[in-house]
Amino acid sequence: MPRKQYKSRREITPDLKFDNRVVAKFINNLMHGGKKSTAEGIFYGALDIIQQKTNEPGLKVFKSAMENVKPLVEVRSRRVGGATYQVPTEVRQNRKQALAIRWLISYARDRKGKPMQERLAEEIMDASKSQGGAVKKKEDTHKMAEANKAFAHFRW
Repeated sequence: MPRKQYKSRREITPDLKFDNRVVAKFINNLMHGGKKSTAEGIFYGALDIIQQKTNEPGLKVFKSAMENVKPLVEVRSRRVGGATYQVPTEVRQNRKQALAIRWLISYARDRKGKPMQERLAEEIMDASKSQGGAVKKKEDTHKMAEANKAFAHFRW
């Protein structure tokens, strides 16, 4: 972390198929061991499965899933006078996106017994309907922030 100057964020180039930066970021997070072409195949295959099952464009379902998974508030640990409090804070836009991507991928990986394309497609379809593990994680995060609202005055 630089001491004096602000470190600028590196711009991610959009993906080739949809020309979308969020999709490119999702594929980069899905990638394991530098195998980007495999990650692209999984993601685009999942969107094809979604399009076949829902008769809607896969990218539209993906965007609605992302919106349903993005958290508004989260709790952060704050140490005050020897005690640690869970202080609810609003989430910045780029962190909302990062958390939504991370949760969708992790809950898709937790589903067992099917190829990754199908697991990812099911998790995205569930999230677009406000169901599934990623949406439950968002709701749990919001409940935790609501329960600790009394400590909001420690936010600074």
